[in-house]
Amino acid sequence: MALMADRILQAADRLFYRKGIRAVGVDAVAAEAGISKRSLYDTFPSKDALVAAYLRQRMLPPLESGDPPAQQVLALFDQLQARFAKGDFRGCAFVNAVTELAEDCASARAIAIQYKDDRRRHIASLLAAGGVADPDTLAGQIALLIEGAIATMLVRNDPAVAMQARDAAAILMRAAGTFQT
Repeated sequence: MALMADRILQAADRLFYRKGIRAVGVDAVAAEAGISKRSLYDTFPSKDALVAAYLRQRMLPPLESGDPPAQQVLALFDQLQARFAKGDFRGCAFVNAVTELAEDCASARAIAIQYKDDRRRHIASLLAAGGVADPDTLAGQIALLIEGAIATMLVRNDPAVAMQARDAAAILMRAAGTFQT
């Protein structure tokens, strides 16, 4: 069962991210996975369940690093720039899902909120380890820089926006006081 679910999720990930959730039916996902529609529904009872699983599998834990906390925060922007430069960037899968599905899929919104909150908490924990007096506020600001870089990349198609956001994050961290960048 797990192998079938993995195969379906890999197909859903390729299609949903590239073409959009609404534009891709379960028939297309089943065909991409090389299975029957019945097998897909045996694994995921509805498209909403498939969408929720697709989003959950994109919630990867942060990469572990022995680098100083400041470098780990700034590395988030380096990773973003590398993702932008691949040439197939279509935005944040979580924002895309919420935008496409609006109120039709409450689970997609809940998963997106969880993802964004987890990322902000991770940033806050790094900032706290770096000695920032108010890590939650600064983490929110840095998270907004990430979101802004994503939106600007979609409009301008310029991977360098990630480095501009990185520079702004470094300025904010330096202004926070004890945090060295």
